[in-house]
Order: sequence, then structure tokens, then C-alpha cells
Amino acid sequence: MKKVYFDSAATTQLRDEVINCITEVLKTEYGNPSSTHSYGRSSKSLLENSRKEIAKLLNVSASEIIFTSGGTEADNLILTSAVRDLGVKRIISSRIEHHAVLHTLEWLQKEYGIQLDYVKLDECGQVDYAHLENLLANTSDKTLVSLMHVNNEVGNLLDLKKVALLCKSHKALFHSDTVQSVGHFELDFKEIPIDFAAAAAHKFHGPKGAGFAFIRKNSGLRSLIHGGEQERGLRAGTEAVYAIAGMAEALKISYQNLEEERKYISELKKYFKGQLSATIPGIKFNGSCGDTEKSTYTLLNVCLPISAEKAMLLLFQLDLRGIACSKGSACQSGAEGGSHVLNEILSDEDLSKPSIRFSFSSFNTKEDVDFVVDVLKEFISE
Repeated sequence: MKKVYFDSAATTQLRDEVINCITEVLKTEYGNPSSTHSYGRSSKSLLENSRKEIAKLLNVSASEIIFTSGGTEADNLILTSAVRDLGVKRIISSRIEHHAVLHTLEWLQKEYGIQLDYVKLDECGQVDYAHLENLLANTSDKTLVSLMHVNNEVGNLLDLKKVALLCKSHKALFHSDTVQSVGHFELDFKEIPIDFAAAAAHKFHGPKGAGFAFIRKNSGLRSLIHGGEQERGLRAGTEAVYAIAGMAEALKISYQNLEEERKYISELKKYFKGQLSATIPGIKFNGSCGDTEKSTYTLLNVCLPISAEKAMLLLFQLDLRGIACSKGSACQSGAEGGSHVLNEILSDEDLSKPSIRFSFSSFNTKEDVDFVVDVLKEFISE
């Protein structure tokens, strides 16, 4: 059976070079990086070289990269410590953030009584920058803005620099979940005056269980995990050196190949969109994912013109044919109430129809696209 993987926004296939890197580190660098003997020093050297490599790619200081288990931990660390340790009393966010952010904010509101405001969105889910500026202007409380760079479900792009400068002009802190954009877009955090960001290795062909927080120097954040003094006291626990080395290798290769792979994947998305539009009358593209200027090149979220009854079998039938994709986001599979992102931006009529997220990588081909389009056409016409 042909197998097609169109769920790279959920997690990506590891590159062979990354697998080789991880395997070699597992074999040879098994010392604890906190140990002072030669084995420990060798692991520590690899750990710090990985940190320097990642920092160089983002144009930041190595000391501003803190290794975590992934994006969720990084988001939790930043947001919770900002309230607990920096005196943030008010957070401005949006209702279509990843739940790693939204659930943390709801908990902070309950536990610490912070003021939580949501910026207005247009009909496609794009941030209303004028409303954001108005929210920033109307407060004397210490404020943090948390808005993701690339929406993981519909692919909408935030103007990071614009928001960062807005925050700076109003003396607010700015955090962005950049999990879907690190490794896929150039990010220069010297040029973009962002305070905090989160990333996960498995979104750019690295291993699961590894990620990092970018924390601007002298921020004042403190650890959530207590124990040793690893990660400059910001994240206790022995570092997973093999996974971190694999993450650094994956990020390095992603940026080395960025232009070539972006062009390839962009053409694939354009082709996919064209084939879907030509083959399935009445298909819609959710959010701004159909607009190449306002969305990431790595995904399409489509609303299919079929009944709710038939929709119940769609993902099952696609899976039977070897096609991997997501209903909403993979993080929400099985959750009641559907996608909180789509619930926020779609009409009741479109919410009654099935929406599927297809997300791509350089491992995909036009033959994959043709196969998926044919399967969808066959299913819809039955």
C-alpha cells in the first residue's frame, strides 16, 4: 500500500544525518555533562557547542538559549515565571494560540489573578494590529504579549517585528511560540526585539523530547524545575545530550537548505491547492492558508463540501489508504468540541463540514499530492 505523510506540522521525519548524529553521540558521549572527569567534560563540550550552533543561527548569545523538553515546557517556563518572578499583571494574547499557551494563561489567571485580554482577529484569524496597539496603550500594569508566529492549524503568519516594536514602544514584554517557524523561516532576534520564544526539535526534522527557550539576557526569569544548576539555573535536570546534539544538527541543516526547500515546498503547496480547487468544487481554504503572503508555505487547512455524516468516515478512510493528515491539530485529536481555532474563525455552516490539515516537508512529492487528491475525489463522489 502506498503511504503518504502529510502531517509534518504535527511532527517531522528525522533526517538521516540527524539519526547518524544521535546514534554516534549515544555510542560515544555517555558522560554526564555535569561531571568533572573527561567523559563529563566531553559531553559538556558537545552540549555547549550545540548551544552555540543554535544561538548563531538565531543571531543571539549562547547564554540566551535554554534547553527544554520541547515547546510546551518552554512556553510554560516563560509565561509562568514572567508572572511569578517579573511581576507581570496583564497578558494580551489571542484565542487561537496553541493550548500550551492558552491553558497556561487560564491557569495563571486562576492562580495569580492576572488580567487576560484577547486581541481581535479578522475573519481569517489574522491579528488586528490596531486593536493590539489600543490594548497596549490602555494600561499602567506590567504587561506581556503572547502571540504565536505561525499558527499550527491554519498557518497564519504574524508580523513578529511589528509586534515586537509595538511592545517595546509601550514597555511591554513580548513572548512568541515560534514552534512552527524555527527552522522554516529566518529569525534574527538581534533585529527583532523579542523577549522570549519557544521551539521544538521535532518540528524541523529533529528528535522529539528536545526543544529550547530563547530568553533575553538579564530577563530575571527563574526555574520551574528545581534540583541542580543545569541550564544556568533555569532548568534543573541532566541534559539529554544526544537529543540536543540531534536538534542542533537538524536546525543547522534546515537553515543550510532553507531557500532550496522553501522553494520546493512552496511549489508543492501551490500545486496541491490548484489540484484541490480544480478537482473538488466548493472546497475552501481556512484562515489565511490559501494566501502565500499571509501564511506559512508548509500547510493547507481545507474545508471539504461534504455532509457531517460522511465526514465521520473521512479520516478513517484516508488512514486506510495510507494517508496521514490531521483533523484540526494533532494535539487536539480526540478532543471534544473540535478545533478551538476553527471554532473561532469559521461560520456555523463551515463548522458543520469537515476540515483537514495537510502539512508538508521536502520529503513529499507531487505524486503524493496526486494520490491524495484522487482519494479525496473518489471518497466525495461515492
